[in-house]
Amino acid sequence: MRILYSHRIQSRDGQSVHVEELVAALRALGHEVVVVGPGFYEHSGFGGESALVARLRRLLPGAVGELAELAYNIPAYRRLARACDALRPDLLYERYNLYYLAGAWLARRRGIRFFLEINGPLAEERTKHGGLRLRALARRCEAYVWRAADLALPVTAVLRQRLLAAGVRPERARVVANGVVPERFEVRDEGSDEGSGEAPVLGFVGFVRDWHGLDTVIRGMAAHPDMRVVFAVVGEGPAKPALQALATGLGVAERVRFTGLVAHEKVPATVSAFDIALQPRSVDYASPLKIFDYMAAGRAIVAPDQPNIREVLEDGRTALLFDPERPEAMWEAVARLLGEPQLRRRLGQAARAELQARDYTWRGNAARIVSWAGEASP
Repeated sequence: MRILYSHRIQSRDGQSVHVEELVAALRALGHEVVVVGPGFYEHSGFGGESALVARLRRLLPGAVGELAELAYNIPAYRRLARACDALRPDLLYERYNLYYLAGAWLARRRGIRFFLEINGPLAEERTKHGGLRLRALARRCEAYVWRAADLALPVTAVLRQRLLAAGVRPERARVVANGVVPERFEVRDEGSDEGSGEAPVLGFVGFVRDWHGLDTVIRGMAAHPDMRVVFAVVGEGPAKPALQALATGLGVAERVRFTGLVAHEKVPATVSAFDIALQPRSVDYASPLKIFDYMAAGRAIVAPDQPNIREVLEDGRTALLFDPERPEAMWEAVARLLGEPQLRRRLGQAARAELQARDYTWRGNAARIVSWAGEASP
């Protein structure tokens, strides 16, 4: 199958992991994939973004910047059309981005099957966190692209309900959770470090943003000085300076390790070094990539008890899920795991087995997408 993969990612971060892993999986299955995206994306390193784009964001008033995003569809369409002429694809696969309409336009004009991967309701997200100005226009553009897809592929069932509310037909919305390459992860024996004298490691891996709730972990460490633990924060992001200041102010800086950005190929070994893997907070529609890393590494996971997380993890069997509305709940779960190494081992083993049984892998996602592409249009 010939697949044209379209995106408008502006930086190499968690989003780029999704793109590159799925593309690699599709190619490993023997399909021809051509990726079309912003030129500067190809030349940026992991964690980087275009300096020009960052500067424009700072200088342009909000509404003008959003109109510039819309204007980007003109060169993007031309670039996609040239790639389409050269490849003659069987499928146009796109990672959804707000105000990005070029793929939907091209698929409709050329009569190509159009699959749309949707990781979040970006009009809503940017209204809350990004100062979205042209909100009505953004919502209309979002609904248009969602409904234009032959198959819309939200990452959770919670997100799928938002698509249905926007007018996507149920038969055209199929959930595809995020994934991992489990073969890269070496599962560490939970009892191998007992008696070593080293403090247990609580770990988080990902881009460090306010909504990840890492401040609650640092505050919890200060409130529970009797818990002998180290907290490893693996990643970079805008919330990191404030978290470092918080750790210093609360007197726990020596027990909080900010490792900075870790190359993607080093993530498996990094996660495997955790004793307890944390997802302190999650937006209600997300499919957190880190959870699949934690499962692949066979780590004991502590995560919030909410519908999108329960789509993947089961309390008491593959993780300990805590009530996100109760401040002490996360630390009660952590304390239980610290005191019960056998429970840590059992949860980690069950999480790894669950990942394999339900095929939460990029290769599995690629195979499902190709299979659906071969079906008649819904």
